[in-house]
Amino acid sequence: MASFILRRLIQSGIVLLAVAMIAFLMFRFIGDPVSQMVGQETTLAERAELREKLGLNDPVPVQFLRFVGRAATGNFGISYQMGQPVDRLLAERLPATLELSVFAMIIACLIGVPLGVYTGLHPKRWLSRLFLVVSLIGISLPTFFTGIMLILVFGVELGLLSTFGRGETTQIGWWTTGLLSVSGWKSIIMPAFTLGLFQMTFIMRLIRSEMMEVMRTDFIKFARARGISEGKINFGHALRNTLVPVMTIVGMQLGSIIAFGIITESVFQWPGVGLLFLQAISTADIPIMSTYLLLVAVLFVAINLTVDLLYYVIDPRLRADNVARGA
Repeated sequence: MASFILRRLIQSGIVLLAVAMIAFLMFRFIGDPVSQMVGQETTLAERAELREKLGLNDPVPVQFLRFVGRAATGNFGISYQMGQPVDRLLAERLPATLELSVFAMIIACLIGVPLGVYTGLHPKRWLSRLFLVVSLIGISLPTFFTGIMLILVFGVELGLLSTFGRGETTQIGWWTTGLLSVSGWKSIIMPAFTLGLFQMTFIMRLIRSEMMEVMRTDFIKFARARGISEGKINFGHALRNTLVPVMTIVGMQLGSIIAFGIITESVFQWPGVGLLFLQAISTADIPIMSTYLLLVAVLFVAINLTVDLLYYVIDPRLRADNVARGA
């Protein structure tokens, strides 16, 4: 177990270092941040002084090492445009993104898992075919279109839900949440459903295919021959074996939701890190953009590492392989 964790940690460190290098180098060519920070009346001498102050005149390797060294200590520099520490800006907006992402995944699982089980157990029923058609539509529709349609119907026409922002929020330590107010719940439902729609259809189709495959295996036939009830076979045996690979996919999809929720946050003006990243692109705010990409990498690595450990605990074959390798 210890060697397994050590290998994963080393691999995670290499991934984070590579992402840090990509994040640092990629945003060197998107524009001159000094031009975004000063006005037309600023002299060339003042511009040169500002570049020197920001360290933009240093060699690229020196800038990269400084970036990595600061990031390792939690110091991501100062936003060029806002003039505030990047870690403070991210800490203010990260709760909104995590709250939206987790809520979207909960919606996707609560709807996708039962639909996947039903369509897997009854693939030829007309209701199962209807669910598959609807899921195909859900996968095909662009996220921004789904969000705009929900705003038009439930926000503008019916006036039931809030169309932008988080609503009323409550401060709990450094964390802010909108789930303790009615306006907060009205604000999160549409963006969470929009963000989780693709994941919901993906989970449904994945569980359906896994259930259909598991139901054809010999141990299910043996369980039926022993006279075990269909309910226990379906949910005690088939679903349990189905959820092992699904758990890995769901963990990776949670990372995708966090990373690619930018469009949803933009459509609903959700004050998360994705919206902050878009604003940083328009102003060539390199510290925010580099830190955002590094933050996404950290979240992906943390989620995948957690899933690997859970998979290691659940699947005895991995433990057996690890013991054999150690021997």
